[in-house]
Amino acid sequence: QVQLVESGGGSVVAGGSLRLSCAASGYSYSFSCMAWFRQAPGKGREVVAYIISDGSTSYRDSVRGRFTISKDSAKNTLYLQMNSLKPEDTAMYYCAAKNSRGFCADPVNFGYWGQGTQVTVSS
Repeated sequence: QVQLVESGGGSVVAGGSLRLSCAASGYSYSFSCMAWFRQAPGKGREVVAYIISDGSTSYRDSVRGRFTISKDSAKNTLYLQMNSLKPEDTAMYYCAAKNSRGFCADPVNFGYWGQGTQVTVSS
């Protein structure tokens, strides 16, 4: 049974940094794509960044240059380094993984989700 467990969220002042981690377990294959999504109160779930099996990465425009997604295959862990945080980055952040076809930026294509970790950025 695949499990994704996020950690590293918290409260910071604007301009600060956080690093999210997502520990994956319960599988013996490589996911086709792993991603970080976020959801703010009253808003839909949106992709923040994703990384595909060949190591290619993609970011939503509002975080490009500030956030970095990476993975450590030896540790089965996905990371999201978040720098220069802004109040608009405040949301619940979710780790997700899939091994099926489909666009990596669309949450409906992901079959595995973590429980989420809260990020709050104050001005």
